[in-house]
Amino acid sequence: MINPEENPTFLNSFLQYALTYQRKSVNSVDQYNCDLRMFLRYMKYHFKLTDEKDFEKIEIADFSLSDLEKITQEDIHAFISYLSINRRCGPATCARKISTIRIFFKYLTVITNTIKVNPAQNLETPKLNKRLPKYLSLEDSQKLLSISEGDEDNKHRERDFAIITLFLNCGLRLSELVSINISDIKFDECMLTVIGKGNKERTIYLNNACIKAIKDYLDVRPTNAKKDSKNSDKALFLSSYRQRISKRTVENVVTHELQRAGLDTTKYSTHKLRHTAATLMYKYGQVDIRALQELLGHQSISTTEIYTHVDNEQVRNAVESNPLANYIAK
Repeated sequence: MINPEENPTFLNSFLQYALTYQRKSVNSVDQYNCDLRMFLRYMKYHFKLTDEKDFEKIEIADFSLSDLEKITQEDIHAFISYLSINRRCGPATCARKISTIRIFFKYLTVITNTIKVNPAQNLETPKLNKRLPKYLSLEDSQKLLSISEGDEDNKHRERDFAIITLFLNCGLRLSELVSINISDIKFDECMLTVIGKGNKERTIYLNNACIKAIKDYLDVRPTNAKKDSKNSDKALFLSSYRQRISKRTVENVVTHELQRAGLDTTKYSTHKLRHTAATLMYKYGQVDIRALQELLGHQSISTTEIYTHVDNEQVRNAVESNPLANYIAK
């Protein structure tokens, strides 16, 4: 949660710009805030502007523009080294923080002309090794659905089954699922509207399994949901407290169902169900990569292309289907 009083004015201005003009999601802006607070704390320590020994207690509200102008590319390199060595951050985490720092200094130099020199202009991003996504097989996915549907001892059985069904069929992000309102669903057209990263709206077409699971849940969904700041009365999925379901609750639901299905919860998680949906659609549905990009809400096609590398069987079949495959030299 962002507390503006704990930040210098220029940081709050940047966060407001990202939220209002760049249309970044609240989650993205929160991450910007977290990354930059750590960065400025390190700079206060690095420049010996504080006597505080506990890094997490270093205050940054008094970080001045003159201090900001002293930062060089070498200072940023020192911060990345601190992340890697002292914080044991991996390349992906470092790359994300570098991206945040780049955007931040571009705002200060190009958008607002708050400072003259951009120390992050030539900052390089560490090379990332693309990892193939972990996903459930078709058989394990069917097992997970069967286990979830048949959990007679679970008083939230219809809700939890609908959650698992949407994840496995639609490839939703966790944040997208908890944000669904009943009004976002057009049952007559079998369509669902979600707000993804960058506050971008997209349409997801619901198959029969999704429609039935949602309707079965709505038949037992509490009708006295609370009217609060989360618009719980409009939410599709509710918690035991009749409030919009939280991300943590959904994660607990998925973990519980995975355990009941005998699946490794150290290997599979809520996000892995999104990978599973994408992989199964590409493997069995003969989905065009551009259509898959649209469905998943990926900004770049390169993000979606990872699913073209996960199916070795398709690669084998492509070779076997070559018309010359049966030509054997005498």
